[in-house]
Amino acid sequence: MTTLSPENSLSAMRSASFILVKKKPPIDKTEWGGFFDEDGHLAKSRDFICVNILERGLHPSVRTEAWKFLTGYYSWQSSLDERLTVDSTRRKNFQVLCGMYEKIQPLLENLHRNFIETRNNIACDIQKLYDKDALGNVLIDKKKLEKILLLSYVCNTQAEYQPGFHEMVMLFQLMVEQDHESFWLFQFFLQKTEHSCVINIGVAKNLDMLNNIITIMDPLFAEHLKGKGAGTVQALLPWFCFCFQRAFKSFDDVWRLWEVLLTGKPCRNFQVLVAYSMLQMVREQVLQENMTGDDTLLACNNLIDLDADELISAACMVYAELMQREVPQPLKDFLL
Repeated sequence: MTTLSPENSLSAMRSASFILVKKKPPIDKTEWGGFFDEDGHLAKSRDFICVNILERGLHPSVRTEAWKFLTGYYSWQSSLDERLTVDSTRRKNFQVLCGMYEKIQPLLENLHRNFIETRNNIACDIQKLYDKDALGNVLIDKKKLEKILLLSYVCNTQAEYQPGFHEMVMLFQLMVEQDHESFWLFQFFLQKTEHSCVINIGVAKNLDMLNNIITIMDPLFAEHLKGKGAGTVQALLPWFCFCFQRAFKSFDDVWRLWEVLLTGKPCRNFQVLVAYSMLQMVREQVLQENMTGDDTLLACNNLIDLDADELISAACMVYAELMQREVPQPLKDFLL
């Protein structure tokens, strides 16, 4: 067991301090433009921008460009001209990949036994997707969505298609205008959040660390969950696979949480503290009603229409409190 230094503890409290004051308005286009010099280089540090995104969020008018920095689509050190070149290159590379896919598709259908099954799963998921707003206006092009998902599946051997990816790509389509932007932002997002939403890379580790945090922070609740079925926490896998997108009341709330996860603030793998905070929302009900594992899962699945700012604030408070305690080295390494 290791005790975190006073400096780390103080830093944790500062990272969570925005919840103690009135939230400032999100970073808008005027303020975002002021972050750059005349050549388009960022005049503010990456850390400064990420802390402000954690505390305040992004206005929709700057979200697309900011996310290109957060995901790694753009380099933080790039100039405006360099970013224009990157956009052009990514567009051309996307077109090349599309052409390649069209050529090898017959071969995949004949030789790749999982391809047809995956294609059918994608088509089925997309068919269920509600693609209209409250006024009946079509939000996204399902054909383009299917194309991006199939291309992603063929190109990405580490992150095979899983349910929930179609909803993620839809959110990227709503954010950007061009298909190549949706495709590449999704690829970079998967890389950045591999420990939270790519099941064959990191979801199991998230669940193990969530168990550790519950044991450290709330031994009574941990004992109850253990007694009612060891698989209760493990069954929360969809929270991580879907990156919590089904828990919120609006697309803006999903984007708000995701951009915080991309900042790496206040810590790495912040998604585990988000999951712990969500579990705390059902804690009293679970204990008072002496819920079984299945009933606990039902209560967790009923956590919908959440407010992203409130959830982020709660998770930051968990982080600040956790930093005051003795933390096992594996958990410390996972977060810091």
